[in-house]
Amino acid sequence: MLPNFRRCISCRKVASKEAFWRIVRVYPSGQLQLDLGMGRSAYLCPEQECLKAAQKKNRLGKALRARVPQEIYQTLWERLGAVSPGSAKSTTQETPAAGPGDLSPKQPDCR
Repeated sequence: MLPNFRRCISCRKVASKEAFWRIVRVYPSGQLQLDLGMGRSAYLCPEQECLKAAQKKNRLGKALRARVPQEIYQTLWERLGAVSPGSAKSTTQETPAAGPGDLSPKQPDCR
């Protein structure tokens, strides 16, 4: 049996559909989910550059004809094992642990 080929919406690379992530707008509810479901689908390479371009240029939203919630992108970044370029790193400062004689909680310096 011949493999099913798909195209990445970001880099336009053609490969078998098992090489891509599948994002689905489920029919008839219209909700978006990953990998499973019947409805309108878009395929994306599991690579950082493809995901970054797809998020920046709203390629998933255009291909699926729907607004893509930030949670979908967060899940894809987690799958990739990278930190999202749009998410800021924690700006809270680490406070040292209280010593044996220090019973008052440490407050971050708010200037």
